[in-house]
Amino acid sequence: MLIIIFITGLLSCAEGSHNSSDSHKAVKDHTEVVYFHGKQRCATCMAIEENTQEVVNTLFSNEVKNGELVFRIVDISTAEGEALADKYEVTWSSLFVNKWKDGNESSSDMTKFGFGNARNNPDKFKQGLADKIRQSLE
Repeated sequence: MLIIIFITGLLSCAEGSHNSSDSHKAVKDHTEVVYFHGKQRCATCMAIEENTQEVVNTLFSNEVKNGELVFRIVDISTAEGEALADKYEVTWSSLFVNKWKDGNESSSDMTKFGFGNARNNPDKFKQGLADKIRQSLE
């Protein structure tokens, strides 16, 4: 019985991710920077958000204006935020740079890099994030 439940779960997960990809094929190619957070945030979490906003708004304002770059701040304590967090399998503050090309998404998890640098080495964080965004925009 457990094997049947396990197999059913695997099949439903595979179908869900396939349908998700199909539903985005009409989406214009772009890059997304997605920052997830919960209700309670530490100083490092807030530094990740602040520094990410600064990079996006300062270095990529033209790309944001023309739709090539989208910046999203997602509160995972809300129903909508929780659903998106489930998609990326995050349970706490996280940072992703995602590239959408021909309806397919490729994700770069920048969370460890963010926690390692955003607060104590913000210049390194900003440079690394900007480089990842530029790479994704190519």
